[in-house]
Amino acid sequence: MEMEMEMAKEMDTSNIQIDLGNLMAFDPNHRFQSIPSNRDELVKECINKGTELVQEIVNALFTLPTTEDIDGLIVKLPQPTTKLPREKPLPKPKPPTKWELFAQRKGIKNRKKDKVVFDKQTDTWKRRYGYDRVDDVKDIPIIEAKMTDEPGEDPFSKKDKEKKKRVGKQEKNRLQNLKQAAKVGALPSHVQLAAAGLPITGTQKELPKKMSKEELGDVAGMAAASTASGGKFDRKLPGEKPVKNRGKHRKFPPVVEGKGAGNQEKQQADKILKHLLSKDSHEILNVNKAINMTNLKGEKKRKRAREESSSTSSKLKSKKKTFRKSSNKGK
Repeated sequence: MEMEMEMAKEMDTSNIQIDLGNLMAFDPNHRFQSIPSNRDELVKECINKGTELVQEIVNALFTLPTTEDIDGLIVKLPQPTTKLPREKPLPKPKPPTKWELFAQRKGIKNRKKDKVVFDKQTDTWKRRYGYDRVDDVKDIPIIEAKMTDEPGEDPFSKKDKEKKKRVGKQEKNRLQNLKQAAKVGALPSHVQLAAAGLPITGTQKELPKKMSKEELGDVAGMAAASTASGGKFDRKLPGEKPVKNRGKHRKFPPVVEGKGAGNQEKQQADKILKHLLSKDSHEILNVNKAINMTNLKGEKKRKRAREESSSTSSKLKSKKKTFRKSSNKGK
């Protein structure tokens, strides 16, 4: 009998599939030897099987090559073999920009330019773009006049204006490209939300709605309570109402324990674990509460039906009275 049990155990362990990339193990052919009579036995059986699977993962980890570090032995996990579902869908490809479409039509290929260029004005190597770049207007003491220049015009201010125009045009094109990508849905969720409200010249922007008195009071209260003292020691304006009490703020344990902080984070984690591993943690349904809620809903439904029937009867009585009055007048 013992030999049969050992053979069955060896067969069970051979069927266990281990994915070290995800630190996961499961037994597809697991069967209960006997059907558990109550929930306690079922929980015990599941814990035993989970312990066995965790032990198999640990055994497989010790077979991998290790490297020693200050903190101890380090194991490089292999690539995961189990395909897990994604939290978010695959990103869609971004639509081509105006410049990319133009370059495709004309057959223009991007060439990689050097980041550093020799500057003839200063006889030094400088950046092609950005701060302290080559051919910067600030480094040019004299600009030669052209035949097309208007007399009395400052060439330095003219170059600054042209630069501002170029920057504005580039920014407008960038926003339009973002808008196009947002329409297709080829941007991350947070960028998608930001791109949806981008202002672009030529489009009519919606005017902000008029705020109510309550909303203005809430905003003023938030601004007043944004100081370190919560607006307690701020100077009040004439006619200003006291800030509404918005309840207590949530208190979180400190990240780094200091003097008097104690072991709050550990205590909180132990409390959660005790709650999860408690005897009745799997009983997620409160029967008494569910019955009370059902009775309350039924009472509300009956009350609503009585009110509707009383309102319809009162309407019928009023109609009969008006009909009698009209018939008496006809006589």
